[in-house]
Amino acid sequence: MFTGIIEATGTIAGMQDRQGDSLLQISSSDLDMSDVQLGDSIAVNGVCLTVIKLTDSGFTADVSAETLARSCFQHYKVGSAVNLEKAMLANSRLGGHMVSGHVDGIGEIVDRFQDARSWRFKVKAPKEIAHYIAEKGSITIDGISLTINDIEGSAFGVNIVPHTIASTNMGTFQVGTKVNLEVDLIARYLERLLSKDNTSDPKNNSITKAMLIENGFSK
Repeated sequence: MFTGIIEATGTIAGMQDRQGDSLLQISSSDLDMSDVQLGDSIAVNGVCLTVIKLTDSGFTADVSAETLARSCFQHYKVGSAVNLEKAMLANSRLGGHMVSGHVDGIGEIVDRFQDARSWRFKVKAPKEIAHYIAEKGSITIDGISLTINDIEGSAFGVNIVPHTIASTNMGTFQVGTKVNLEVDLIARYLERLLSKDNTSDPKNNSITKAMLIENGFSK
């Protein structure tokens, strides 16, 4: 699990095709690797990857065909800037929100403009995940935990403060840039639990709309 608070940025130092999947090499002079061991998880632009080799400048990880198909890794190349976050510890502050590192879809930057010292970005999300996105709710863009300011159809707006622009890869975003999106975990699980397509035994399913209303979680 991650928090969406970026610890460092890095670059893709190498991508090697391996019979349909890829071997990825990440280089970063800013990420503290002193406590990282083989098998640990590091989020790269919001994608949870397993460290399989430590290098002098960073680490190496495998990227599966599934990840290539569902994320922006299909668009990356050597030199691409990436956001990095090590898996959270039990005693860490949860500064952002609970992030799994599993990308739900690829979004696209459709507008950006400056607002005082901040930047406003408008992101178009795939229609199949748009219903998970709520105003003032949380979303992860390239691994960054952000608050949704407004919604227009399948597009949503976020406000980016100067620190985030300087500390992540968002300063490189332009209209047309593709980004990894992960929606809030709670929204996904609630939909599944309340779905008519849920094939689990209703007698064992304790979360219902009636129960949510009864306990003040819904109206």
